[in-house]
This record gives sequence, C-alpha cells and structure tokens, in this order.
Amino acid sequence: MALPVRAQDKFTYPTYPKPGTPKRADADNSRRTIPAPVRDYWPYSGISGPGMPVTDETARGGWASGLIDNKYRGPVPRRYPTAAWTDDDSGSAVTRGLMPPLRPIWDVHIRDTIICLGGDGYYYMTGTTGDNCWAFNDGIELYRSSDFKTWKYLGLVWSIERDGTWEKNWTMREGVPFRTIWAPEIHFINGNYYICHCMSGVGMGILKSTSGKPEGPYIHVVQSEPIKGGIDSTLFKDDDGRIYLTYGAAAQIREIKRDFSGFAGEWQTIAYDMPPLPPSPERPGPVGGPRIGFEGATVFKANGRYYIGCCDFIEGRYSFMFGSSDTLLGPYRDRHEGPSGSGGGNVFRDKKGRLWLTYFGNDNQMPFREKPGLAAIEFDSAGKVILSPKQPFASKAWKA
Repeated sequence: MALPVRAQDKFTYPTYPKPGTPKRADADNSRRTIPAPVRDYWPYSGISGPGMPVTDETARGGWASGLIDNKYRGPVPRRYPTAAWTDDDSGSAVTRGLMPPLRPIWDVHIRDTIICLGGDGYYYMTGTTGDNCWAFNDGIELYRSSDFKTWKYLGLVWSIERDGTWEKNWTMREGVPFRTIWAPEIHFINGNYYICHCMSGVGMGILKSTSGKPEGPYIHVVQSEPIKGGIDSTLFKDDDGRIYLTYGAAAQIREIKRDFSGFAGEWQTIAYDMPPLPPSPERPGPVGGPRIGFEGATVFKANGRYYIGCCDFIEGRYSFMFGSSDTLLGPYRDRHEGPSGSGGGNVFRDKKGRLWLTYFGNDNQMPFREKPGLAAIEFDSAGKVILSPKQPFASKAWKA
C-alpha cells in the first residue's frame, strides 16, 4: 500500500489492497483530508441492501470485514474478492456454555446494530453497513419491523453525497482513501426521530428528521460542523426530560437543548470507581483512567439506576461491559461482563417493557459474524446485566 503520489495537483492512488496484502508500517495513517479516489476504486457496494430471513444455512457464518482481508461465509456469492474463511464463526462461546446458540434476526451485513421503538409502534434498525465499512460506505440504511422477525428495508435514508456536508471529505487511512460512517444510532425523542452518527477520523454529528418520519429527510442539528472527534456517539433521555450526548468510552457527557438547537451546557466528566482497564492484546491502544470499556458507549436506566455499557475484549470476546450508578455522572461501580460476546449495540425496551440488548458478533467465538443479533436481558440480585432464561432467537438446529 504505497503512499499516493502528487503530480500536477492530482493524486494517483495505488491499487486497492487486495486480500493478503501485508500491512505497511510506514503507510500514511494521518486521516488528513485528501481528494476523492476515482469512481469504483474500491470494488465494494456502499450499502448492505434489504437482506433476507435467516435460514438454518445462514444462522452461522456472515462477514468478518477489514480494510484488507474482507471475509464472507454464506450461500450468496460475493462480487468482490474475499479472504479465506477459517474458524471465524467457531461458536466456542456456545460450546463452552458462555451463551446460548443465538441466531441473527436477519441475514444482512450490519455491524454496531441499533434498534429503537418508534412512535408508531414499529421497531427501527440501523448500524454500520456496506460491503466493507473499513474502506467506505454510502450513508445510513434503515429497516422496520413489527415483531423482530421480518424486516422491511426503508433504503438509504441519509446519503453522504446527497445529504452530507463535512462528511463528504475523504481522508487518508493506512495509505488508501477512506470515508465511512460508523455506528449510526436512531432515537425516537419527543415525538421525532434523531440519528447520531460519526465519520471515523473526522468527528460526530446529530441529524433530525424534518418530516417527523423515521425515513427522513434528515438535517444537521445542534451544530453544523463536527461536534468533536470521536466515534460511537449515543443519546440518552432522562426521566426528567433532559437529553444527553456521550460517545466512545463514555468519559464525558453533555446536555443538549430539548429542541436540539444547541448544547445546554459544557462537557462533564463521568466518574468511575473501578480499576483501569486490564491489558488486552485486542484493544487498540491505551485508555486513560478507570473505564468500563474502550468504545461503543450506551446509556440506559432500569430499576432506578443508571447503567453505562461500553465494549471491551474479555478473553478474546467482544462484549458489553456494564457498570451502574445512583446518578448520571457517577461514580459507576461493579464493572461486569454482560452476555458473552454481545458487544456493539444498545439496550432498549420493547412495547411490553422488556429489555433487549443488540449486538452483531465481532469475534471468532461467536456463532455468526456481523449480522444483527438480539438477546433478552434482565438483572441478577446484585443488579448485574444477565441473559434472560428464555431467548426467542436461540437456534433449535445448533451444530458445533
């Protein structure tokens, strides 16, 4: 992956890194703004599309994507080069008794699965989509369901090219052009739909539906420029109606005006009464101070307590770690692993008030990879997040 060469005010990019291309230690990873690559430079689609119901054949496998080695296991041939699938969906977390044999809820390529209950009684699902989100994608796709079992594709409800402003910039990542939305979240707040999103390496933003409908169209609110650098932004509405934004490892939180016209205060530090994160070979770099996890923040309230969840690798599993507090700003205590391997999503209540945890399968101990998953959760006597005994999406045809 050679660096781009500047000639006559134009960039010439190297051939995209095919599977098996070794990483270069000296590759430009500055995330500086660069000209767009030629059309079809990357051999991927920027959307994941409608997907289909899960079958016994698609209950396993999926995608294990990366900037270079993008993998796939499933019945539909891919139109782009893929690396060899090895033991990427071993399901060892199931065979070891750490989790039940959960199936995906839809056969579609989604990372960072997010589901919310809308004002119309439907559930809306989004997440990081596209063939290879480590290279680029087109924007934010949305799906709708009344029962978690069948999902209608609402299409690309927000497009980088059509609707973006600052999001349109391409940046340099590991010697190649890169532009992608990561971990968008849809929220229904005060009778309208909002999407918080981030452009990796650039910053975060918040979008508001101008029609009051989940399919938009959406415009920027709070501020027109990136709110700040970071990924995995999330919104939380407290019982008193106040609305907050946090992100990443949930080190800080900031109140938003109720009409989303701007911020209602400055960033505040969230306190944690727990040791610093233990060393982990999978975690990308150190995380300063005591933290629950290193990315993927989510906030919810249950039984009168505030919970923050962040993702971390535990014995190779990409799991949500949780802590709880009597107050929003903490201190949060009792760091614990939630359902094993179920990291990268959110916690929400369904129409009957039951709690669910979304996830997508981000490590090789999981029985499927990069597809939307859903686990019913509850709390033990100490208030820790655990799986409910009954799991509607447990497979009846599990094979190790």
